Amino acid sequence: MKNKNIYLILTSFSFLLFLTACGQNQSEVAFKDYKSAWEGQDYETMYSKLSTDSKARITEEDFVERYQVIYEAIDAKNIQIEVPEEATEEDQISFRLSMDTSIAPLEIDDYQMTLVKEEQKEGEDYFVEWDESLIFPQMEREDKVRVETFAAKRGEIFDQAGEALATNGPRYTIGIHPARFDEDNVNLLAEILDIDGSTIQEKLDQNTDPEFFVPVVKIAKEDEELVTDLLAIEGVLSQEVDDRLYPGGEAFGALIGYINPITAEELEDRDAGSYSSTSLIGKAGLEKVYEEDLAAIDGKELYISKIEDGEEVERIPLASREAADGQDLHLTINSELQKKIYVEVEGDIGTASALDPITGEILALVSFPSYDPNLYRTYTPNTLRTEWEAMEASPFDNRFNKAYSPGSVFKLVTAGIALENGAIEADKKLPIEGKSWQKDSSWGDYQVNRVSPQISQVDLKDAFIYSDNIYFAQAALAVDAEDYLAGAKEFGFEEDLDFDYPFVNSQIVNEETIDSDILLADTGYGQGQVQMSALHLASVYSSVVNEGKMMQPILVQKEAEIWKDTLYSEENRQILLDNLMAVIESPNGTGRAAQIEGIQLAGKTGTAEFKQSQTESGKENGWFVALNVDDPEIVLSMMIEDVEGRGGSQYPLEKVRAILFDYFNK
Repeated sequence: MKNKNIYLILTSFSFLLFLTACGQNQSEVAFKDYKSAWEGQDYETMYSKLSTDSKARITEEDFVERYQVIYEAIDAKNIQIEVPEEATEEDQISFRLSMDTSIAPLEIDDYQMTLVKEEQKEGEDYFVEWDESLIFPQMEREDKVRVETFAAKRGEIFDQAGEALATNGPRYTIGIHPARFDEDNVNLLAEILDIDGSTIQEKLDQNTDPEFFVPVVKIAKEDEELVTDLLAIEGVLSQEVDDRLYPGGEAFGALIGYINPITAEELEDRDAGSYSSTSLIGKAGLEKVYEEDLAAIDGKELYISKIEDGEEVERIPLASREAADGQDLHLTINSELQKKIYVEVEGDIGTASALDPITGEILALVSFPSYDPNLYRTYTPNTLRTEWEAMEASPFDNRFNKAYSPGSVFKLVTAGIALENGAIEADKKLPIEGKSWQKDSSWGDYQVNRVSPQISQVDLKDAFIYSDNIYFAQAALAVDAEDYLAGAKEFGFEEDLDFDYPFVNSQIVNEETIDSDILLADTGYGQGQVQMSALHLASVYSSVVNEGKMMQPILVQKEAEIWKDTLYSEENRQILLDNLMAVIESPNGTGRAAQIEGIQLAGKTGTAEFKQSQTESGKENGWFVALNVDDPEIVLSMMIEDVEGRGGSQYPLEKVRAILFDYFNK
């Protein structure tokens, strides 16, 4: 009895399946198959579902190509086809189609599909009667689907005075008219341009139309002599094109950066509505950092071009979007100062930062050596490539956002921490004998060395004037490691800089704690594991003329904000300012050579040493930071690498003085 019941259940279930299959309209099944292929953009399968007559009017290759060309042009995605319940008959199906496109979301309600029953190789079935209306309902055989682009302008970048640092303007494209050009002149053209002749020959070989303009390079319109020499060659022509221009050249290379064609990988990470395979995108510097603000979104219109006798007689719009220009950036940068710094340090390796100590506005961010960003929009001559290869340091390494060992310029931080913790008294003389000192015998052979043993009784002002490492090592030890690290964090160490441009964080130690007295002592005079950027250093020094406050560095014009408030009491701030002024005003001060008549300066020299042991010499980076005291308006910090044998910290001091002299006497 039990087996009989199972048999009846199975029989009933099979019969039910049979009834369901018979009840489903064969045309609906054919439509669903076509719909599934369409939504999956499987054009070959779509073609296989066409009727015999449809296949006779269009080949599979043409069918597939038409859909691919149209859908790829608008970056069609997420195709959805829906059929209203009341819109279906056995051989007529009405449906709506929606898709996401790079122009705008597209929804079309009035598609009509006719299905015909016929015998094909696969057997009898319903097949799609296809014509152009199944691309878009308004299309007819001769019509074309087109996309028109309305160019938008990339946002421009300006300095504090409104001078352009990245702008949109004309260049010349130098090219060849093959029908008029004698290929024996390839090498002559290459010689004038200072490029390889093979580069030109390859471009010519790739061209098949002798009347086609073959572009070779782009050059600045200002290169009039070069243009004249080039156009003197028969068959060499110029065309004016819109491009990105960088008027500041090398002085601004690392800061402003450049744009170039987008890569496939970058395109995957971007909004398809804003970018295409032909887009230009920020690759470095502010062009990259502020890409979303600067980027232009071209306007586009998708339309059906109605054609009669080979001429367009009507446009039927399908989707559109307005062009949107990019936003302009207005920087706090002083272009003349930036250029002066770059000229002054030509041939050196290093970085410099300048800011307004009261507002935090950044006046200059310089990395040297650098590159001319215009080269990315034109071309690089062979001579320049050779120069780059011979250079000790790459011009493409940005140094102003890196952190370096600061040496003695860091002593302001130690003094501030020690005064605020009550670990030192500014006017108390400490007995310091000779050139070397160690805390006790537990240090073994390790000793702290000072430059000058001229005095044996040292107070804080003396320590600044003579840049006494031993005094500052003892001051750090008097604070103790935990309090010292906490005090340093008040100055912004071990903290992300709230700043759009990416900067390496300044640090006190590699790990979370200062784990030895030797490390703490070395930290006190800016060695050990201390690292800081020139911008952070300038911010720290600004506090002594700004009521003990450090302002948030500002690069794009906006309201000033306090970063660190009241780093020290007013009494201690005045002590520190007086001591930094003494570094320059005292006849014995390490910064005395920076004096400028009529301008009261405060500042500090520093030399960061890199060596394996205390008994050997090594590489030295020289630092100098200076600021004007009366009506403060600028703090300038500079680091130059490899100053050993070139005067140590006096080398950047001379350059900073020349820059400030020009700044205050302009």
